[in-house]
Amino acid sequence: MSIDRYSHKSVEPKWQKLWDEKHTWAAPPKPKGEHCYVLDMFPYPSAQGLHVGHPEGYTATDIYSRYLRMKGVGVLHPMGWDAFGLPAENYAIKTGRHPREVTWENIDTFRRQIKSLGFSYDWSREVNTADPSYYRWTQWLFLQLYNQGLAYRKEAPVNWCPSCQTVLANEQVVNGECERCHSQVEQRQMAQWFFKITAYAEALLKDLDGLDWPQPILDMQKNWIGKSEGALVKFPIFNSQFLIEVFTTRLDTIFGATYMVLAPEHELVQQLKGQIKNWDEVKTYVERTKKKTELERKAEAKDKTGVKLEGVEAINPANQEHIPIFIADYVLTSYGTGAIMAVPAHDERDFEFAKKFNLPVINVIRPNVVRVVAVGGSLKDFDTTGETDKKLNRILKGEEVYVGNDGVLVNSGEFNGLDFETAVKKIAPKIGAKLTTQYRLRDWLISRQRYWGAPIPIIYCNPPAGGCGAIPVPEKDLPVELPMDVDFRPTGESPLQRSKSFHQVKCPKCGQPARRESDTMDTFVDSSWYFLRYVDPQNTKAAFDAKKLKQWLPVDFYVGGAEHAVMHLLYARFITKALHDLGYVHFKEPFLKLRNQGLILGEDGQKMSKSRGNVVNPDEIVEQYGADTLRLYEMFMGPLEDVKPWNTKSIIGLRRFLERVWQLALSPGQTGSSSGPVLSPVVARTIKKATEDIESFRFNTAIAAFMEFANILVVTPASEARQAAVRTLLILLYPFAPHITSELWEKLGAPGKVWEQPWPQYDKAALKVVEVTITIQVNGKVRGIVNCPVDASENEVAKSAQALPAVARHLSGQTIKRTIYVPGKIVNFVVG
Repeated sequence: MSIDRYSHKSVEPKWQKLWDEKHTWAAPPKPKGEHCYVLDMFPYPSAQGLHVGHPEGYTATDIYSRYLRMKGVGVLHPMGWDAFGLPAENYAIKTGRHPREVTWENIDTFRRQIKSLGFSYDWSREVNTADPSYYRWTQWLFLQLYNQGLAYRKEAPVNWCPSCQTVLANEQVVNGECERCHSQVEQRQMAQWFFKITAYAEALLKDLDGLDWPQPILDMQKNWIGKSEGALVKFPIFNSQFLIEVFTTRLDTIFGATYMVLAPEHELVQQLKGQIKNWDEVKTYVERTKKKTELERKAEAKDKTGVKLEGVEAINPANQEHIPIFIADYVLTSYGTGAIMAVPAHDERDFEFAKKFNLPVINVIRPNVVRVVAVGGSLKDFDTTGETDKKLNRILKGEEVYVGNDGVLVNSGEFNGLDFETAVKKIAPKIGAKLTTQYRLRDWLISRQRYWGAPIPIIYCNPPAGGCGAIPVPEKDLPVELPMDVDFRPTGESPLQRSKSFHQVKCPKCGQPARRESDTMDTFVDSSWYFLRYVDPQNTKAAFDAKKLKQWLPVDFYVGGAEHAVMHLLYARFITKALHDLGYVHFKEPFLKLRNQGLILGEDGQKMSKSRGNVVNPDEIVEQYGADTLRLYEMFMGPLEDVKPWNTKSIIGLRRFLERVWQLALSPGQTGSSSGPVLSPVVARTIKKATEDIESFRFNTAIAAFMEFANILVVTPASEARQAAVRTLLILLYPFAPHITSELWEKLGAPGKVWEQPWPQYDKAALKVVEVTITIQVNGKVRGIVNCPVDASENEVAKSAQALPAVARHLSGQTIKRTIYVPGKIVNFVVG
């Protein structure tokens, strides 16, 4: 029988059209029984469109969603667009085209590309964060936080380009220079809006314990929050009304504090100006520090610089010693109190600084030294060289740093001989220190001096005679829409400042002429709650309906890149907790289970980028090989979370596999053979493997099992058992390759649609086999199968294989150079 070759160009559009027209993947409006919310991190619709790295995570969630539906689970699987942001605004400045126009075009491209891959998204729930119908509720969210004191405005340092006269985000600063004009960037103080995420620091840390997330992501969240148990200590400044307050986790070492360090921008520097004898030198250092970003200061921390404040000294409250005060850019106002007590004997940073500036190093901890005695005659751990004693002496002399707390205090007056915990408890009340907990986490700065973002809904009423101040926009007046009469050229203020129509507003409280806030919100605000809007995207009365939230939320399964390990996930968790406390949501954590996909690199092993010229366009792959081939290849490349290089040559193997499935499904099977494989254990083994691998997101090994199954079916004689096994293969393969399997199911005249079939159950008894089916290959090509006892030797299997007529024919006149045997699976004769 002649069988047409598989043509993806006719098959794939056919099924995509049907799914789209029938709204096949719409989530049930009122899910009954088991249901699951499967979510992808939504993309930013860039002008470049998708590259082949984007669909990796989308394919994984699509496989899982299709699998769940076949298990009878109601699935919510939506898609939308993280559409605000700096790239669109930069493009507008460069080309003169409005960012809305460009963004909407990009969304159309992304949507077309995603649909061409056959993903089973519920498109009726599509959201766009740059649409007023969406950011109206982002502004509503701001107002809820503002009314609870969780949104506030204060002065804060920003990156400032003196040439472009504009504020820059951290990502716009490259090597300390503006990415646009390459001018040196400065740090300036400007009024900014913040969300008080620090109010939830402990909850954000504690609630990580109940999440099924990758351990590296949990660790990064914990480190970012940075909980520290310590003490607040006040150091008086000699002959001054001022004090230096520091937070330290090592109060036990305070007798070893030999100097203090302030951040250059610490308010005390200006307050002490009259006492500082070398003010010009100090001022020069402060100005130089302003030209560095916080990221640069962290990176340069190993190369210590600083200036002593001549004429100013602090008093160590533990021993009343006068100690010098320095300013140094390795100390930041965004961490702790912006000041540190420096204990060079027990901190590596302080030790390096002390050596550079010839400052005292006083050891105040004697480590506990444990001699390891030889056991069983072995001297492996016995210190025969005396190095332990030498190291201890160097520590006690202040020649080497000891950063541990396993020891007892020395050189600490009445506290000598105490261990760490006891010392802290006794020293604190003696010197008036306050034991407390602090966090590295800082409040979330949401102000952006940009156009393409959600306007902050605040009105300033400041007439000459006095006014109402900052007034929130009434909810009935939302959304505050972005104006169209905007000049995008940077001038040192938000582009919204220069819009006349935007600022023609009256104070909601007194009715006097007023002015809107011209800053827009960080795009992370948009993405901090989008998963809630998917549940009720058409609602014009509220951001979401609480009853609908209870049907689907929290998100059961979230998939995205590890690059969002901290910011996005932390912000979404904060917003969820705030909304819970305000009574709007019934849960405290948004994403119960998280999995990351790894990067797909270019064929050169580098990250895909337009500048490198190594971007692979999925449109080209779909055109040449088909969407199912691309889906299979991306899942077969390796474990989902791994970083993997793209290889266009390797994709051909997956296309050939699909063509093999096409042929075997439409052919009746081998003829002229009286025996065939025992299919029941093969079927059971493949069902079990596919089920377990989909559940654990090990898609590459599931595909390998399908290939093995197909190889066996290719050489299986025609029978009802073979026909049933082919249908089982199509069902199992369907979530991975939905187009070809839907077409084959229809061509075979099978009942219903393939996606309407229940997920197969495997026969546990069939797994307990005494006989296995082994595939026989000659030079890597399948030539037959043999059924052998499970304990048959390699020699016995080889003899049975060579007796097969089809195998014997290909071995005739050839020399077997090597026999490759994979027990219970494959024999491959290499001939030549």
